Amino acid sequence: MRLPVVVGVDGSEGSLRALDWAAAEAARSRLPLRIVHASLWEHYEGLRPTADSGRPPEQILAEHLVGSARDRVRDLSPGVSVVADVQPEDPVAALVRESHEAALVVLGSRGRGRIAGMLLGSVGLALAGRSHCPVVVVPATPPLAPAEPGRVVVGISDATGPSAAAVFALAQAASRHGELIAVRAWRRPAHEFLSRTPLPGSPASAHRRRAEEHLEEVLGALAERDDSGTVVHRSVTQGPAHQVLIEASEGAELLVVGARRSSGWHGLQLGPVDHAVLHYAPCPVAVVPDTYQG
Repeated sequence: MRLPVVVGVDGSEGSLRALDWAAAEAARSRLPLRIVHASLWEHYEGLRPTADSGRPPEQILAEHLVGSARDRVRDLSPGVSVVADVQPEDPVAALVRESHEAALVVLGSRGRGRIAGMLLGSVGLALAGRSHCPVVVVPATPPLAPAEPGRVVVGISDATGPSAAAVFALAQAASRHGELIAVRAWRRPAHEFLSRTPLPGSPASAHRRRAEEHLEEVLGALAERDDSGTVVHRSVTQGPAHQVLIEASEGAELLVVGARRSSGWHGLQLGPVDHAVLHYAPCPVAVVPDTYQG
């Protein structure tokens, strides 16, 4: 059975961008699309149906919302099999449950209500930390410059061997017939001047060399399981990992980062790098659990 792309919608502009991204992903991957609206029957802005059907007006509005979303997908991507569902429960709980049977879950970075003005809504942050499949958070506003077609960026961590995030990123680049940019950040020792080029034999040069060797090892192991012929570029850059990744994601279609399953807690450990890129990256960000096997 082909697992669907699940997208959460709430009627906001941000969720429409997420819906369009999810529809394009479903079309490219030849997967079904499942539209989900979950709410504890909150009140919505805009037009209220006037027909007296015996159902709560909020439920009628929710059904109208997902129906409009389904029609939008059918217009934009007529080849995609799409279903829509309304769930009267907490959005995070509903989408976490959906993630058990999804290829990925997509949502916008901003929602309705009090969290609408935040760079990343509470639903997106909570879902990224609890999902059982990759979560893609789509920025509420488009980038200033169009993305390079097919470009996917992935952050390479200290983990030995290819991470689930790296495997997912390679598959995403291959499905786009594009290229993968593998980014490894490294830090210069604090006592050295930041503006100086690392000298041969210096501590900074040793740090850079270890970062390069680690990246080669990871990509070598990744290539052994890849037969797509996807072009992989290497980027070893000095600086804080979150800053390096945000800058590298300029012009990308997707930025991929990983998240570790925490022991003793039912969720993922989102580190400062995950938080930073989810808030500030100019392109959609995929957070991939380290337990994800595709």
